[in-house]
Amino acid sequence: MNYPIYLDYNATTPCVPEVIEAMIPWFGEHFGNAASKSHAFGWMAENAVDEARENVANLIGAQAKEIIFTSGATEAINLAIKGTFEIFNGEKQHYITCQTEHKAVLDCMKSIEEAGAEVTYLSVDKQGNISLADLRASILPNTKMICLMWANNETGIIHPITEIAELAEEKGIVFFTDAVQAAGKIPISVEGVHLMAISAHKLYGPKGIGALYVRHNHSLPKPLAQIHGGGHEKGFRSGTLNVPGIVGLGKAAELIMSEMKAESNRLEKLRDLLESKLLSLEDTFLNGSQNRFSHVTNIAFGGVEGEDLLRKVCQKVAVSSGSACTSISPKPSHVLQAMGLDSDLGRASIRFSLGRNTTEKDVLDTVEWVEKVVGDLRGI
Repeated sequence: MNYPIYLDYNATTPCVPEVIEAMIPWFGEHFGNAASKSHAFGWMAENAVDEARENVANLIGAQAKEIIFTSGATEAINLAIKGTFEIFNGEKQHYITCQTEHKAVLDCMKSIEEAGAEVTYLSVDKQGNISLADLRASILPNTKMICLMWANNETGIIHPITEIAELAEEKGIVFFTDAVQAAGKIPISVEGVHLMAISAHKLYGPKGIGALYVRHNHSLPKPLAQIHGGGHEKGFRSGTLNVPGIVGLGKAAELIMSEMKAESNRLEKLRDLLESKLLSLEDTFLNGSQNRFSHVTNIAFGGVEGEDLLRKVCQKVAVSSGSACTSISPKPSHVLQAMGLDSDLGRASIRFSLGRNTTEKDVLDTVEWVEKVVGDLRGI
């Protein structure tokens, strides 16, 4: 397969060889069910799950018992939001989130709105940043949850999580953060956080496995299970554990901790090279502020039609115009719209996200190709 250059690491990352190697025995040789408590096959699987749980906990500064394995971040998000809504069943409920959240969060919020909750969607400025003053002013006596992502998947903008957590603690409100893009990219901690979603395939692990951190040492209620049948995962998420996937997530978490800082520095240099060259083109703009991930840049290209731009660029460079979950839609990114971009410029924006296999040659080849595509389209 003659694949293009891959610069869409925010959509997904490849499993690294060490992760694949760690997973393989658990498909065949060690195939036991981790819930089988009466024999060695089950014990082996359970031990492997325990080790992975410890590695995932170490990545985010949690305790192993606070890690609940799920089928991915979307399930973790549903469990956090809908499970919290159900625990307060019968009460008047208010939730606070942001217009630039991932669709998994926004769709869950719509769901609980339809069930009777009130939801405030915070706006962002032109750089994609929320206002802490607006957040504080939005809190009501019946606010049950503040739900804000650690970092945006389209622009890489990092939210002030420490300050948000302190505010939630002060007001006695559950704080849930979607840390899918942040985990493994920057050092993060669960301090002050009550619920946190992460996903393996964003940090060089397998698809189909994720986790929800559920804080234990506080008095606020924990979410109710959304999947029933066996009481697995301390009753939060029933279902036979995906042992190979869990082992893969654990191994990915272990590996990425040791290389995170060096890799971030390497990618920042490559990202800056890519960004400086593309922004030197006429009528191009950076979407977002400098307070963002070192591997992400989101650039708007004026004077071109967005669908043509993306189709042409992707012939040689795999990129996206936003979240992978919304890439099938021709509509402009809801994130960029919330930041004030008009629809045409929003559609003509590209997210470049770099990763483990990105080289300087990849960056220079990408610049050369994008310059040609933009020049051709503007010439038309």
